[in-house]
Amino acid sequence: MKISIIVAKAKNNVIGKDNQLVWHLPGDLRHFKNTTSGHHVIMGRKTFESMGKPLPKRTSIVITRNKSYTVPEGHYVVHDLASALEVGHSKGLDQIFILGGAEIFKMALPIADELIITEVKASPEGNTFFPPLDYSKWEKISEEKFSRDEKNKFNFSILTYRRKA
Repeated sequence: MKISIIVAKAKNNVIGKDNQLVWHLPGDLRHFKNTTSGHHVIMGRKTFESMGKPLPKRTSIVITRNKSYTVPEGHYVVHDLASALEVGHSKGLDQIFILGGAEIFKMALPIADELIITEVKASPEGNTFFPPLDYSKWEKISEEKFSRDEKNKFNFSILTYRRKA
């Protein structure tokens, strides 16, 4: 099963502030939806709650320390990353996506096979950061650049990296 991290991060590695995104980029949201639809997605409780409800056409696996936490039927609550990945293995999935937040990204980075990173050409204030990356361990396999326009306030690029063997 391929483990893919998908994240939008600023030049200063900011990914959010107070459990919310710090930009609105419809182009990136469309890419995120197209990439993750039909798949299982792993996230922490705060990330799940910031969305308000499970994402349509995706199965959520929520990691929390809260033993009595519940999610809507058809989704999963687990208490660590290994258990989240076991859900994917038990279902015979080809791919699973890690959506964050920061602590989940930090745990998943050493075992991820792929990084799908939207690099936002901005340095906003935030209090949630993507962990520093050692790019020497990753091979860039694609890059698509987008210019800001009336809907997308910032320039951004969507890059895909594969872990080097």
